[in-house]
Amino acid sequence: MHSSNKALVLTPLMVAVSLTGCTATATHNPALPVGEAAYQVIPATVPAPSVYTIVPRDVLQVRVYGEPDLSVEKARVDDAGFIQLPMAGQISAAGLSADELTKQVTAVLGRKYLRNPQVAVSVDEAAPRYVSVEGEVKMPGVYELTTNTTLLGALARAQSPLVTAKLDQIVIFRTINGQRMAARFNVKDIRTGISPDPIVMDGDVVMVGYSRISGAWQDFLKMAPIFNIFAVVATRN
Repeated sequence: MHSSNKALVLTPLMVAVSLTGCTATATHNPALPVGEAAYQVIPATVPAPSVYTIVPRDVLQVRVYGEPDLSVEKARVDDAGFIQLPMAGQISAAGLSADELTKQVTAVLGRKYLRNPQVAVSVDEAAPRYVSVEGEVKMPGVYELTTNTTLLGALARAQSPLVTAKLDQIVIFRTINGQRMAARFNVKDIRTGISPDPIVMDGDVVMVGYSRISGAWQDFLKMAPIFNIFAVVATRN
């Protein structure tokens, strides 16, 4: 009877030790993508596009010269990428430059209502961009990006990593060409200038260390390839 009770006490302890060992192995998985190849996909600097592309939630100014009733000072691009204009109706705007949308609005108005309409479209307010910071930080959450926000800047928004954070295991998840990708960065090297500070972009998720709330982390650790290759996490339907 005595030996049976002893076994019941030891069994959960052994299970706890076993689980702890598995967690440590997973978070230190050497197969995580690291090094220079990660910066090839999540670069330290992102060159500014030569032409701004309109996205949902941008606010546009649409002027039709000589036709104030057809002009709109604040035309917000809806979540589906469209704007509503007097007479012209619903027009697809997302994915176009201001010049391309100008030509499209000009064509619609010229075809239906006006002879040689003079149209000018400009971006009045760019849509806000956001990054999600999760894991071992003081204030996990979603934060608005400013121009050229870096990984260190995103961590600062989340009130910096906790003392328990694994600073050599900071993973950025990003959707690239429809695929969910991820790469690992070493914040200690970034802080000391050994490695560059990568730019974070709209929709990125920054995961600090191991977070029990994120199944994506475990899934990524299981499928990450050997070294320095940006791993595919999932594919959008």
